[in-house]
Amino acid sequence: MWEKWFGKKNKNNDDAQAPKAITDFSFLGADMHSHFVPGIDDGAKTIEDSLLLLRGMVDMGFKTIITTPHTMIDFYPNTTETIQNGFELLKQVAAENNITLSLKAASEYYIDESFDALIDKQPLLTIYKNEVLVEFSMLYEPPNLKNVLFKLLTNGYKPIIAHPERYLSFHKDIDKYTELKDRGCLLQLNLLSITGYYGKNVGAVAEKLLANKMYDYCGSDAHHEKHIDHLKNIGNTKVYDLLRSYPFLNNRLCF
Repeated sequence: MWEKWFGKKNKNNDDAQAPKAITDFSFLGADMHSHFVPGIDDGAKTIEDSLLLLRGMVDMGFKTIITTPHTMIDFYPNTTETIQNGFELLKQVAAENNITLSLKAASEYYIDESFDALIDKQPLLTIYKNEVLVEFSMLYEPPNLKNVLFKLLTNGYKPIIAHPERYLSFHKDIDKYTELKDRGCLLQLNLLSITGYYGKNVGAVAEKLLANKMYDYCGSDAHHEKHIDHLKNIGNTKVYDLLRSYPFLNNRLCF
């Protein structure tokens, strides 16, 4: 009799206490946008932070990580040397801690006048072959955007526009995204954008770009533990199946 009365309640309690399944991103294979090199931008602050983030990526099924510290003259004036030096430390400590990921470093370049000049000075750190990850102001379109994109292309690079759904100046003119594609750019979705993490408007634009098959890559853009925690729960959202069925190019980055 007691089982009849309380059995269902006990089952619910057991379900409530059971840990949620961690989202499986093994269908992507590679993550191509993150900030795991310690102490050189607004991502991981210490090597311990880096290890925590890398372990989170392993838990979610990633096999390859291309981490992309900011290169932004006013805030994070990184160079190829500072990024590579920090990355060598990251790779060494990851191996010492038995973290089974293939690791590579590139950069997320901020489009401004200093980046315009940098294109001519030295080879840029690329995501894949000649593909370069770039970003710009979330609030306004930089006046030199078209010129810089043209310069990248004429210098043999192919721009990947990081998180285009987050550029508020583009939200009122969806044709801006078509123009970027027509100019030869690739577009990269931030995984957290599609969940509404950055706000409803950003999420709506991300869904529209997905529906129109505008994206080429997706990336975590993970900076800290909070991002990892949110990524682990994407499997509990309505967009997970949409992500799984989308023809992202991430798998070609695996090595």
